[in-house]
Amino acid sequence: MSVRTPDPYPGWLSNEDLHEARQRLPMLYVEAVPVRLDSLGYVTEIGLLLQASDEGEMVRTFVSGRVMYRETVRAALLRHLEKDLGPLAFPQLPASPVPFTVAEYFPSPSETGLTDDRQHAVALAYVIPVTGECNPRQDALELSWMTPEDALSHAVQSEFIGGRGNLLRQALAHAGWCR
Repeated sequence: MSVRTPDPYPGWLSNEDLHEARQRLPMLYVEAVPVRLDSLGYVTEIGLLLQASDEGEMVRTFVSGRVMYRETVRAALLRHLEKDLGPLAFPQLPASPVPFTVAEYFPSPSETGLTDDRQHAVALAYVIPVTGECNPRQDALELSWMTPEDALSHAVQSEFIGGRGNLLRQALAHAGWCR
């Protein structure tokens, strides 16, 4: 039996506290690049979310979100995949939660090439195969399945913000797609 006072924001901060924390601490995120695989395990399609930026521009992005207090990385990945792709996406989480890279975002340009105007953030980035039916939810307008060639095209790369196009190239290299 617990006699502790319940936390009014379990795992989350109020908007004011979050703003204050973002000014002082790096925030931990997970990012997932959803992929479809062929029978040999090679990437055939990449799922990219289409969203409206704060400036009203249409931008491409990945499944992404904060890791809550006391939440495992695996649980955060699953929660954000379900939130962004729907409950029937059937993501295949890796046996070992080792990311393909650790992405470091800064509020101003830096040597990492990744930016997030709101904060200093550290994201554990994964390539996650999905086998089910994906229906984007939350703030995503659509999920587009593209071949790696199409996702790496200049037109699609120009739709990424904050350096995420480079993150996509790293994800494909990690998955063995090197054409």
